[in-house]
Amino acid sequence: SKDGTRKWLLKTSDANEVESVFIPEEDRGALCISTQVGCTLTCSFCHTGTQRLVRNLTAGEIVGQMMVARDTYHEWSLPPGRRLLSNIVVMGMGEPLYNFDAVTKALKIIMDPEGIALSKRRITLSTAGVVPMIKKVGQDLGVGLAISLHAVRDELRNELVPINKKYPIKQLLAACRAYPGANNARRITFEYVMLDGVNDAPTHAIELAQLLKGIHAKVNLIPFNQWPGATYRCSPPHVIKRFSQILNDNNLSAPIRVPRGRDIMAACGQLKSASKQI
Repeated sequence: SKDGTRKWLLKTSDANEVESVFIPEEDRGALCISTQVGCTLTCSFCHTGTQRLVRNLTAGEIVGQMMVARDTYHEWSLPPGRRLLSNIVVMGMGEPLYNFDAVTKALKIIMDPEGIALSKRRITLSTAGVVPMIKKVGQDLGVGLAISLHAVRDELRNELVPINKKYPIKQLLAACRAYPGANNARRITFEYVMLDGVNDAPTHAIELAQLLKGIHAKVNLIPFNQWPGATYRCSPPHVIKRFSQILNDNNLSAPIRVPRGRDIMAACGQLKSASKQI
């Protein structure tokens, strides 16, 4: 990308494909890794959701995404403090909690001092809300948790994130309140994509602040990234800024994510590959 973001299209041994993305900052960077070929969740604002699930990735294929990135940037000989690939976000293609065993094995290899030796504090796992598995993330991995929320009412979230029909907002937030290890220094991130005229009204912001009371939380506001065939538009900048301010006024940190990699379809919600069942 013109902004420095890099995307890889990676082929597996059975000729399927997944995408990974690295987003560099001045002195660090985050690698966004995938956990499935395709996805079952069909979130209506996500390009990956238009691709059917082919299969889960193996632990080796998940770790392999970091190996390829490290190879690309020649980082194996550098001490930890000088490595550009400093963080992992499990936010790529697929729902990681529907491939929990392989994801757990992969992240434990990455965190192991005799493996890649990346601290659990530098890893964040994002889920659309597989409620029964959330506690196990905290118990078995202890990594940061991100929740793909995007709506404050079940009726709308059923449309945007269909898994909500199985695990509605009340159940999801109860699991977040009980998440092991959450505190003010280790807050749960609630991801909220800003969709013009859909979920971006001031009333939505007020309701969101009320919903998150009692949770060690911060909100990541994500400007919608367009993809071919998408029926949504991004909320105007002034609307996103107003939404953020309302949350800030209600004692919630609500940074606005700067879109990265849009020109190469590498931004949040844009990942998709052309895989087929072999």
